[in-house]
Amino acid sequence: MCFALRSAARIEQARDVWLGPMANILITGASSGIGAALARVYAKPDNRLVLWGRSAERLALTAEQCRARGAAVETAAFDLTDLDRLVRMLDAADAEAPLDLAIFNAGLGGSLPRERAGQDVAVAISMAGVNFTAPAVAANFLAQRMAGRGRGRLVFVGSVAGFYPLPMAPLYSGSKAGLMMFAEALRLRLGKFGVTVTLVSPGFVDTPMSRSLKEPRPFLIGADQAAAIVARKIARGARHIVVPWQFTVIGLAVRLVPRPLLRAVLSYF
Repeated sequence: MCFALRSAARIEQARDVWLGPMANILITGASSGIGAALARVYAKPDNRLVLWGRSAERLALTAEQCRARGAAVETAAFDLTDLDRLVRMLDAADAEAPLDLAIFNAGLGGSLPRERAGQDVAVAISMAGVNFTAPAVAANFLAQRMAGRGRGRLVFVGSVAGFYPLPMAPLYSGSKAGLMMFAEALRLRLGKFGVTVTLVSPGFVDTPMSRSLKEPRPFLIGADQAAAIVARKIARGARHIVVPWQFTVIGLAVRLVPRPLLRAVLSYF
């Protein structure tokens, strides 16, 4: 009971976190999971939320929850891998009111059954597009706009899967690893322009994506709790956010394991 009360208090504290001049916030993948939870965290009077997702029905529910908290909300349900439309939508959203914070949260997961050697081609195209290509193209577009204004924040939601060569999910871990490297390179590029870049690497968060996994989900936390932590650390200017914290410790421990041994262990999965 005490833990639940403390978690609820942290979530409320995150909703009240100081965001500086931020008022216009874009969140992709806002129809469920971490994206929807982040939308609720940032749903405050005077904030304008631009929420994109694949499910119009679930997106409408998120928008309703955010409007009840006093935020102005605009939604659009479309496929982010339609890159021409993605850029047009970004252009229109930023032209209406310059975006202060863009959170590229949308992602597709999935692991391979043991009897398959590779992903279905259509699934591979979609996963690579949503997990890496779409956020890279969108951030590249907004980077120039934000740099011209001398301010802005870009946030990428990756995964701790990007730290490891996971044979049960090579395309997922590879796309998240690519996103991690892109975020780091972009951060180095944009620092001199006053634009910050944050990478979020979630472990197991209770979302529809993680519920579909057949593997164990150690250190599982709720989406609202994860969003509260992420929003608080974004406000502090964190470069890299790992949630839950236990995966930071695991990552440090794995670095001590010789790479050949790590590959040998992973090859059994």
